[in-house]
Amino acid sequence: MSLRICILETDVLRPELIDQYQGYGRMFERLFAQQPIAARFEVFNVVEGQYPSDEERYDAYLVTGSKADSFGADAWIQTLKTYLLKRYENGDKLLGICFGHQLLALLLGGRAERAQQGWGVGIHRYEVKQRAQWMSPALEDLTLLISHQDQVTALPEKATLLASSEFCPVAAYCIEDQVLCFQGHPEFVHDYSKALLDIRQTCIGEPVYTQAVASLEHQHQGATVAEWMMRFVANGKRDLQGA
Repeated sequence: MSLRICILETDVLRPELIDQYQGYGRMFERLFAQQPIAARFEVFNVVEGQYPSDEERYDAYLVTGSKADSFGADAWIQTLKTYLLKRYENGDKLLGICFGHQLLALLLGGRAERAQQGWGVGIHRYEVKQRAQWMSPALEDLTLLISHQDQVTALPEKATLLASSEFCPVAAYCIEDQVLCFQGHPEFVHDYSKALLDIRQTCIGEPVYTQAVASLEHQHQGATVAEWMMRFVANGKRDLQGA
């Protein structure tokens, strides 16, 4: 038996990147295909109004990153918030990455806003603050590719902080066994990050750009985070416990 994951895609890639990378949903599919826990995926682009039918049921719903602001007033963001609140109240498992990490924090009583620290780009290192059983393999520090100018600045009341850095104090959190979110991008690959940096070079400034490009010489642990996410979703499912 494999997990069934609904990917709620919250962006459309820039035209010059679509041919090579297709979209965030496809990037997640490629990432999760490498994990020891089998899963099947269905991608719905919510910017374009795509959602699963009411009859469909999934083991988890993953909200991707986006160039949009999680605190934005766009109609599609408001529709997504309503949908996610319904899923949360139904007891469904929710996963959030970057924009999704921020949106779920906002939705569930936390705060997300433009970060005073400025753009976070390149590879970033975080200290792991809590270790749950599903965080296997275990890490003391976590490195991820990042690209964000917004951050979660206050956690929802029931949330547990999982990873943090001085630059990004709320880098990962969970809410009991139902919600798991990361500010970084486990699905990113180095070439995609470099392409984004080149596009945003003027916007982020030369010193930040140069430092971020240099950081790409190192590896990141997106594959480990993907495994954590799948173990989090599988937690409690007996037929998947031994995976």
